[in-house]
Amino acid sequence: MILSRYERMIAKRYLLPGRGEAFIFMVATISLIAVMLGVAALVIVMSVMNGFRAELFDKVVGLNGHAVIQGYDGRLPDWREVIQQAKATPGVTEATPLIEQPLMASFNGRVEAVLARGMRVADIRGNATIKSKVLDGSLLALKPGSGNVAIGARLADALGAQVGSEISLISPQGQTTPFGTVPRIISYRVAAIFEVGVYDYDKAFVIMPIEDAQTLLLMGDAVGMVEVKTVDPDRVATILQPLARQVQAKGVVTDWRQMNATLFEALAVERVAMFVVLSIIVLVAVFNILSSLIMLVRAKTRDIAILRTMGASRSSMMKIFMTVGVTIGVLGIIAGLIVGAVFLFYRQAVVNFV
Repeated sequence: MILSRYERMIAKRYLLPGRGEAFIFMVATISLIAVMLGVAALVIVMSVMNGFRAELFDKVVGLNGHAVIQGYDGRLPDWREVIQQAKATPGVTEATPLIEQPLMASFNGRVEAVLARGMRVADIRGNATIKSKVLDGSLLALKPGSGNVAIGARLADALGAQVGSEISLISPQGQTTPFGTVPRIISYRVAAIFEVGVYDYDKAFVIMPIEDAQTLLLMGDAVGMVEVKTVDPDRVATILQPLARQVQAKGVVTDWRQMNATLFEALAVERVAMFVVLSIIVLVAVFNILSSLIMLVRAKTRDIAILRTMGASRSSMMKIFMTVGVTIGVLGIIAGLIVGAVFLFYRQAVVNFV
């Protein structure tokens, strides 16, 4: 929409309040502020939602990897061959053995359900999610045969345990006697306490060297699964499709979307819902601009008649008032983007103040 010189001049004059037009100017200003607040809210909320998803994704995938290859009976005897096949797959950056088993933990008369997680010592110490979240103790104490474990902070609180405490892990895979199966109970020393920020992990995880987990669960040289990481977690299903066909006789491949489907689907629905609600708020602000334009047209009826008499076309009048409305909307959007960016830049100060 190209404006002539006189159309730009008239549109500029209509953007500023004239004599007796304070009310119209006030309505236009309110419309601009409404657009600004709507856009700012949209920017802030969507940024927070995206940031929350990214943070949650880093924590979840940081511990579980992008996918796992799990044996059909809970055991993967040929895990070394599976790792070689995984590393030979284009797009796979890492493949490590892993054991996970629900157990019971007891300390000082308290009993909690836990998830024992056996990992190679190098993988434990090299896991950025774990090593950066250690609150007390050290991961260096976790060595094969040392009897040391690392537990989540919430689990430590629930058991009343601390670094140096001896907790007992109870496995149902024990000895069979004429009176039934006797649970296998082994004591371990708490060498480190971590807090990754995900409640389920901090409340349940007991991390130990994979050799100790094999001894506890009577697994011999087998592992429970192989954890896989790829170059692009969003394309993990496509990347691992050839690998899934190769290992289908030994185990099943499950990616992070399938393992956390309920959680991430809920986040996606919430994100869409928030976007729709905030978009409606912005739409209401746009209708405020339309109402202010209608009032401006009614107030300028005499001016319009004079301009039409002087030869101005109907399209020229339309372009003038459309320019006024678009200008108010664009100014509101720019102001909203600035307000949203400033709020996000100083978000920590705002959170501390509140």
